Amino acid sequence: MASSYSFDVVSEVDMQEVDNAINQALKEIKQRYDFKGCKASIELSKDEIKIVSDDEYKLNAVIDVLKGKLIKRGVSAKALDISKIENGSLGSAKTTAKIINGISKEKAKEVVAEIKISKIKVQTQILDEKLKVTGKDKDDLQATIQLLKSKDFGIDLQFTNYR
Repeated sequence: MASSYSFDVVSEVDMQEVDNAINQALKEIKQRYDFKGCKASIELSKDEIKIVSDDEYKLNAVIDVLKGKLIKRGVSAKALDISKIENGSLGSAKTTAKIINGISKEKAKEVVAEIKISKIKVQTQILDEKLKVTGKDKDDLQATIQLLKSKDFGIDLQFTNYR
């Protein structure tokens, strides 16, 4: 029997699913009546999505369609950090959505602080873009997972390598 158990807290995005969601959103936009004659585009480049449309109203509708497709593909809408909408020439509007992959140092410290406040008997380590949580009791680890699921840190958290 192991003397201690552990799991990792990560925030990962499956880029293939993001690409699939973008393709589905573009297909829906081409077919929808309210987008007839609209020049809407969604482009994926590395870890950023560029969204362009005729006006701010249609841009928000394109963003909603994209978020819906991402959620259906199993990618959390929290994985997108959408920047401020910029107005372009001829009334067009554009924005960029950065894909959040990994847990930043600030978010990791926030998660660790929340675990410490709860007084659950586990130890946490910040390792690059993930957290390792270890404890002597599996029940403490389960309680930690439930605690983190109940809180909103602004990012999508997954729990891996449960041992």
